[in-house]
Amino acid sequence: MTGIDDVARAAGVSAATVSRALSGRGRLSDATRARVRAAAADLGYVVSAAASALATGRASNVGVVVPLLDRWFFANVLDGIASRLAPEGYDMTLYSMSDDRTQRDGVLDTSLRRGRVDGLIVLSVTLADDEVDRMLALELPVVGLSATTSRFPALRVDELAVARAATEHLLGLGHRRIAHIGAGYAGDPGLDIPSLRRHGFASAMADAGIPDAPFAAADFTIEGGHRAALALLERDDPPTAIFAASDEIAFGALFAARDRGLDVPGDLSVVGVDGHEMGDFFGLTTVAQFPHEQGERAADAVLAAIDGREELGDLAFRLVERTSTSAPVEDSLR
Repeated sequence: MTGIDDVARAAGVSAATVSRALSGRGRLSDATRARVRAAAADLGYVVSAAASALATGRASNVGVVVPLLDRWFFANVLDGIASRLAPEGYDMTLYSMSDDRTQRDGVLDTSLRRGRVDGLIVLSVTLADDEVDRMLALELPVVGLSATTSRFPALRVDELAVARAATEHLLGLGHRRIAHIGAGYAGDPGLDIPSLRRHGFASAMADAGIPDAPFAAADFTIEGGHRAALALLERDDPPTAIFAASDEIAFGALFAARDRGLDVPGDLSVVGVDGHEMGDFFGLTTVAQFPHEQGERAADAVLAAIDGREELGDLAFRLVERTSTSAPVEDSLR
């Protein structure tokens, strides 16, 4: 079995130099580092995680706390995180925080206390105050991504601006009967993403002289969007446009329009949020949030925090206009 001494001989350096070159720590010339890494690759040598942790005090592993593992958005964020961590020699461990209290306690009081990670990324998880206390008590660098607590340093999208961009797009096309489909209030209304999107919608409508615009609650799924949109379209004064709080909700609204025999966008305009990879296929106008890039930024931020630096800032978004939105048709049949 190839060992560090074999790599040292092949590269013509000491074992200590090999250790520094492969850990990425310590001052070495680029040429020496490259020579050592090339020798290690040729010999198939991989640094033992346990040995590296003993030598450096680091596990070369980042924990990611996630609420769900089966959502397109989170999957893309995780892929972005992994794509940044791997070249730096870091692994990624996922900790799923469900709604089950026993499971959550197991993550906070057992899994995260095993000392297997150097830092944490907390991805859109709503945490109770005592849960935040226990996470901070780990004394690990923590970076939130769209975190629902202000007690973590975090990367955030301006969700109020996102909702206003979507709503003002519909208003600018001439729509006045605009409805919003989103989740109910949860957590801190100043940080909770569904709450911020609903508030941004309401404020944009109020600024346009349209208070009390209709709202329908739904979970962030196609099924939820379909049910909520059908309910809105059955009203005596159905909307001519829907702002959905996610692209998956918006897909459901598009299916509801189809089921009612409505033309999109002639009878109903729909705009979503996220930038789902299927959005182009459905012709969905959306406010893209670039989840893969969000994951990359989160990984960069936690690696910086592990090294004692801060690398935060705002996250990008952009309105992408497609064929699901247009000016309202006055004589549309409903």
